[in-house]
Amino acid sequence: MPQLDPLFQAISYYRRRKFEQCVEVTTDLLDKNSNDQVAWLLKMRALTEQLYVDETEVADDGLADMLDENAFHQAPMPGTSMRQPTANANAGMNGPSPAMRPVTMSGRPITGMLRLNTQSTQGGKSMENALKTARTAATARPVTTATGRFVRLGTASMLSTPDGPFIQVGRLNLSKYAQKQEIARSLFEHLFHHANDIRTALQLATYANEIRQSQDWWWLLQLGKCYHRLDMYRDAEKHYLLALNLQPTVDVYLYLARVYLRFDQPLASIKRLQDGLEKFPLEPFLVQAIARIHEGLNEIPQSIEYYRQVLKLDNTNIEAIACIAANHFYNDQPEIALKFYRRLLQMGVATAAIFTNIALSCFHAQQYDMIIACFLKALACASTDEERADIWYNIGEMALYTTDINLAIQCFRLALVYNNDHAEAYNNLGLVELQRENSEIGHAYLQTAQSLAPHMFEPYFNYGKSMYQLGDLHHSFGAIKSSLDNYKNHSDSKQIYDELQKMFSEL
Repeated sequence: MPQLDPLFQAISYYRRRKFEQCVEVTTDLLDKNSNDQVAWLLKMRALTEQLYVDETEVADDGLADMLDENAFHQAPMPGTSMRQPTANANAGMNGPSPAMRPVTMSGRPITGMLRLNTQSTQGGKSMENALKTARTAATARPVTTATGRFVRLGTASMLSTPDGPFIQVGRLNLSKYAQKQEIARSLFEHLFHHANDIRTALQLATYANEIRQSQDWWWLLQLGKCYHRLDMYRDAEKHYLLALNLQPTVDVYLYLARVYLRFDQPLASIKRLQDGLEKFPLEPFLVQAIARIHEGLNEIPQSIEYYRQVLKLDNTNIEAIACIAANHFYNDQPEIALKFYRRLLQMGVATAAIFTNIALSCFHAQQYDMIIACFLKALACASTDEERADIWYNIGEMALYTTDINLAIQCFRLALVYNNDHAEAYNNLGLVELQRENSEIGHAYLQTAQSLAPHMFEPYFNYGKSMYQLGDLHHSFGAIKSSLDNYKNHSDSKQIYDELQKMFSEL
């Protein structure tokens, strides 16, 4: 029986995206003939595809990136900056209030989709909160501009070949490879994505661009990507615009939008994406990027409208379905939210978060027959302690609604067993203990919640209200003032604050 040609077999593996098998076969070919250029190129492509990352997605920023001073105003106009919440966001004009919908540390409503950069803090008052927040083993982040993803990529590139890196970057004659366009592009992507050697990739792209006399949009785009990764945003913008003049592509518009976001110019970013939609009117990624920016500006209605446009273009977009479902849930429309979450289940997105959201939607829609089954399924699907903590916290919330106080306490304590930094669980335990007239224990829980989540107004309000009832006006005033700092239009906090001011004026 004739044996299959190893090179043909490696190509077949590559086309079927079985990259590990492709690397094994090409490694054997190179062991037999180290000058086999086809096997060398194929192995390089397979290694690159194993670690290829979509660079158009927003990168996760470290705390040091938030201190960046790249051309954004120190006191921006309301609604024109991603570094501080919209001025009227706390007034409930752009969506549900913090009393109804939980917010991130930067003061923005929790979205329906966990994306890169959505959990990081951003500028202004939120930076102060970030520095105040307890830095425990579960929440600590390195103060660095090199994100963890890039570090992991570099480590993975070394582990993929036990005998060392596949290509000795220091020995490459970059000017020679730049003249061979059929090899130069693959080599650049290998250096950029797999080896994570941005400076060498930039040098190769510079040589290749000089040879093409700046008339190849692909190399101009790669130069922009290198400068972008090196935080040289002005140079990145210049090369993106040059590439855009030669060949308009969706990727270039997305990269330019990212640059303007780094300059804290979301309106310019939206304008550039809208220009892209004029040339590519049926491109869902451009519409989705606009929806994300509106979401970051606390303009929830506009964001949901764009997400609906995304679903018209791509009715299987998970992010759009999840965000619209979350918006319906927090707008007191759990029945409609339930339809969207069931749609995600039909698409095969069976995660702990989906089952938890379905259980909550069923509870508020009074479809009690599905609640326990969904929570059990969520616990079975949970893969991390943080997910289990959130599930037990939500079960405790359901117990509070049904006035089963003992079950609620057990659930909140289970949430703390899995995640000892769960601020919401501490807050609810403090509130329950205050209702049971255990003031000392309740105050301790509330103070712990304040230290873990200084952006939440509930622990401050509950603590201030309790102190007000006990007659400790000084501590009550400080806590109520912190509550109003986090949520300016909380009516109960305003009422107590006015009463305290009236009492102090009479002294």
